[in-house]
Amino acid sequence: MRVLGIETSCDETAASVVSADGVLSDVVYTQTVHAAYLGVVPELASRAHAEKLASVVQDALDKAGIEKPDAVAATSGPGLIGAVLVGLSMAKGLALGWGVPFIGVNHLEGHLLSPMLEDPAPEFPFLGLVVSGGHTTLYLAKSLGDYEEIASTVDDAAGEAYDKTARVLGLGYPGGPLIDRLAQRGDPLAIPLPRPKVKGSQDWSFSGLKTAVRQRHQKFPGDKPEDIAASFQRAVVEVLLQRVRVAAKETGVTRLALAGGVAANSELRAAAQAMKGIQVFLLSLIHI
Repeated sequence: MRVLGIETSCDETAASVVSADGVLSDVVYTQTVHAAYLGVVPELASRAHAEKLASVVQDALDKAGIEKPDAVAATSGPGLIGAVLVGLSMAKGLALGWGVPFIGVNHLEGHLLSPMLEDPAPEFPFLGLVVSGGHTTLYLAKSLGDYEEIASTVDDAAGEAYDKTARVLGLGYPGGPLIDRLAQRGDPLAIPLPRPKVKGSQDWSFSGLKTAVRQRHQKFPGDKPEDIAASFQRAVVEVLLQRVRVAAKETGVTRLALAGGVAANSELRAAAQAMKGIQVFLLSLIHI
């Protein structure tokens, strides 16, 4: 079965054709209109999806060498509601026109299960750390469709904290890859920053870390940007993986899958792989 997948939950217009043989095509258009605002503007995202989606879908079909899939799937949430509706509406229309089944896909479940595209793929049960611009959640994936949320962020997701820190440093948008590259030239121990913790739970709070970076930058403008970036990134990675270690100890599950856009972060990938007693499954960068 060849399935056309459509994703428009935020600021990337994407379409892919997947079969039992693997990923046959993968086309992504990253919206550049948001760079001037240093963050995603929902209305502009929706308009850009509406303008680009038809050509992205056609490109995905052409690259897969097919005219019609056997089913159509699309992100049905969570995400920016206007953006989600663009992809959802087109996917339903295509499925109706082609006379094939339509499948709505939960955005976060898609992230969680995406490491199964890789070889080797994680077997159930496994811990799934989904880290992106809009979501930061640790799951216990027991079986297909059976997931337990272990920890989540109570405010900014990790990716949002990256974007806001990049804004403080005047780096531009999106902040994740910019901070990651800059941090590789800095000292992660140079700037004292807090490790976000929500009292009485295993949840995260990245808003306070972002605020600490801004206050530090205002008070000590002479700090090297690369040291701020490295210290910020070290704090994020440490608190993310500390929750993983606790969850592995409490559940006895020692398989960890990383997913979401921040799963491309070089320090997070390296630090996860260095954890003792935990088998880590990473997405290839082409699948993030």
